[in-house]
Amino acid sequence: MPSLLIKNANIASEENDNLITADVLVENGIITKIAQGIAVPDDARVVEASGKVLAPSMFDTHIHMREPGQEAKETIKSGTEAAINGGVTGVVLMPNTSPAIDSAAMVRMVYDIAKRDSRIPVYTSGCITKGREGKELAGIDGMLGLGVKMLTDDGDAVPDMSLLKRAMEYASEFDCFFASHCEVLELSGPRALNEGVVSHRLGIQGTPACSEEICMDRDIRLAHATGARLHIQHVSSKMGMETIRWWKQMGAKVTAEVSPHHLLFNEEDIGNYDTHYKMNPPLRTAEDNAALLEGLKEGVFDIIATDHAPHTPFEKEQDFVSAPNGITGLETALVSLFHHYLKKGEFGWGLLINRYSAEPRRMMGLEPVPIVEGGPAEFILFDPEGETTFSAEYMQSMSQNTPFLDQTLDGSIDLVVLGDDVLLDR
Repeated sequence: MPSLLIKNANIASEENDNLITADVLVENGIITKIAQGIAVPDDARVVEASGKVLAPSMFDTHIHMREPGQEAKETIKSGTEAAINGGVTGVVLMPNTSPAIDSAAMVRMVYDIAKRDSRIPVYTSGCITKGREGKELAGIDGMLGLGVKMLTDDGDAVPDMSLLKRAMEYASEFDCFFASHCEVLELSGPRALNEGVVSHRLGIQGTPACSEEICMDRDIRLAHATGARLHIQHVSSKMGMETIRWWKQMGAKVTAEVSPHHLLFNEEDIGNYDTHYKMNPPLRTAEDNAALLEGLKEGVFDIIATDHAPHTPFEKEQDFVSAPNGITGLETALVSLFHHYLKKGEFGWGLLINRYSAEPRRMMGLEPVPIVEGGPAEFILFDPEGETTFSAEYMQSMSQNTPFLDQTLDGSIDLVVLGDDVLLDR
């Protein structure tokens, strides 16, 4: 693109919630000047940004693209376009594809597809066990040799504690970390919804929160004993959050994520068996919502991640127990967090950028992308006075299994820039 001059933008950063109004000049993919009253270069495109927020673009470390094997749900091409639509310019894929990403050959194939089909950087995690079957270790060294940083059997916990301990002992010497989907299968039942008043009312066996919390404590203990770095995925309960807080105080090398849906929704939203609210771990209670929000503010949760999980309409239209778990999140996360939290003053742009842009990149060994002179142009322009309607026409994902479908929320993403490319321009 030619030079890009963004005039009168309110620039956001992770340092604090204060917005600084200035012009921003981008030349050859680099932010070359930040000041008020920048003269317009001859070849520049000018974007008037009065009242809008210029922020580093988001980075999501928990994404299911479904390719290879389930391309009817999502491909790397459609999923990364959905990411751009949501202001996200980097993603980390989960390895529970079919076949699973459990070897160097599979990692290489995913990166070849991403190089061909994606306009944003794509990273992948790798399995801990072959085929995610929990029986023998995957080809860990080969995957790490191709730059894989995260090892996980996401979608399931590793049931064999001895095997997980051995994996941690082996891989902890390398520059990588483990990510745990925490669940005790003997307790989790049909994985349909939280065990509580709603499960009793609907007549469906529920999954107790202790299923998640017991496994969480187990995995952190193993990591602490072996010296491994551990990341806890999609925490859903207050007690789980407090478990993580305690282990952090004990010096464990543990980080944790919270998803927008576990902040925003709870078991009461399921209503009359609405499968758009079915996920694993399940939605808990309103009390858990409030606790998770406080944990995000206090720093118990290091990052926000969506657990973007696309499914076809046919799958989600099954009965509640049979329908698959998960909702999409890449396109809705930023706007919904603004609508429900930033606009209401629950937290500000500083926290959002730290948890959904800077810290996720740091966790993956990448540099954040602050809006500073000499830095790369990797940012979004967000209109707080705009609106977004999440219609099927608006969504770029191949699947629209989201509670936000056809809802209109405050805020809109007007521009997404990556280097010298304008990826999205409304």
